[in-house]
Amino acid sequence: MAKQSLCIREKTIFDGIFTKYFLKSLFAIWFKLAGWKVCKLAPEGAGVAIAAPHTSNWDFIYALGAAILQDVKIYFSIKDSLCKVPLLGRWLMWLGAIPIDRSSKGAGQVQQIKKFIESQKKHSEDGRRVFFLFTPEGTRSTVKKWKAGFYHIAQGCNLPIFLAKVDYLSKETGVFHTFKVTGNKEEDISAIQASYKSIQGKYPKLQFPHYVGCLPKISDSEAAIIRAMYSIKGVATKMEIGTKAKVAELSSNMLTLLVEKGLLEKIITNNVSTYQLTFAGRGCFLHLSPTA
Repeated sequence: MAKQSLCIREKTIFDGIFTKYFLKSLFAIWFKLAGWKVCKLAPEGAGVAIAAPHTSNWDFIYALGAAILQDVKIYFSIKDSLCKVPLLGRWLMWLGAIPIDRSSKGAGQVQQIKKFIESQKKHSEDGRRVFFLFTPEGTRSTVKKWKAGFYHIAQGCNLPIFLAKVDYLSKETGVFHTFKVTGNKEEDISAIQASYKSIQGKYPKLQFPHYVGCLPKISDSEAAIIRAMYSIKGVATKMEIGTKAKVAELSSNMLTLLVEKGLLEKIITNNVSTYQLTFAGRGCFLHLSPTA
């Protein structure tokens, strides 16, 4: 007899008055007393949300608080064996668990998730926020690469990727950028990972990609250059950058400073200087702009 798969629950904790009133008030008081704040960006509709870095069980609690405070309904993947445990399983499913069979017989689970996401995508056309949360590190232990399932699901369902964080240094949690996949998986994931290098997890030594410190401080003019370079999506001369960034007086010194900060790369060909964004520069852009 074939093993019966668990169905993803449509009605969860996010659909009742218990969350709308009691939990929302509870998290609002807790965040205020603890000094935590929620990112201002709260995208409408459905999307695949990734939460990183993931080094502690507390990450989920803070992410849950941000979701409840911004009226976001979230689903998250978990081993189906846990969802079959009496009482615990019911509680996890009520929280929004997506039961995943990780055995060799569970290859069709991704398609099941896609089907469910598509059904929720239709329900979210009224503007309701439905996030499908994934932790690309896959574990709280040290890893050397991300699991790319979130990317394939976003691409297959034509959904944006919401970049969410739990930053224990700034005490900020929530979505900071809406990323639209380009189809170039390697470059997209590298740019996304670069944006997480400046976010400090609860245990920085465990996070991947490795924590390198806060974002470098840049002026408004420098931020305009970063935005312009991202839209150019390639190399550009000083004049082209100045025109695109609408910077009245773009000095070579300003570009040199961005090179020194690791956000721009200078290329000299036949005595002609051009510039392009580094992956760190792309990651910086994702923090500067809510959408791309």
